[in-house]
Amino acid sequence: MTTIDGGAVHKLVVACDAGMGSSVMLAGTLRKQLKKSGVEVIHSPVAEIPKDADVVVTHAGLAERARGVVPEVPVIPFNLFLGDPAVNTLVKAIQDKAQIDV
Repeated sequence: MTTIDGGAVHKLVVACDAGMGSSVMLAGTLRKQLKKSGVEVIHSPVAEIPKDADVVVTHAGLAERARGVVPEVPVIPFNLFLGDPAVNTLVKAIQDKAQIDV
């Protein structure tokens, strides 16, 4: 189990593969939610996740691939592009500068 310190997250990456646009929408939503927290939210293909990411959010089907690209970065898998409990928990931890276990 990995602990994420929400106060230490400065770069969040939404990683995708299919290019269908759902992950772009998620990245936009997260940008709005985390704007006041000063977190940079970027969208990236799984194979090109930046090594300086603090946390990666990706669909559950891509989580293992993401972990292979950035094994030292926590990966938060989700099943729902909007309203997923795992993503909501991460956002709240970042906003509250709290710790969560993933």
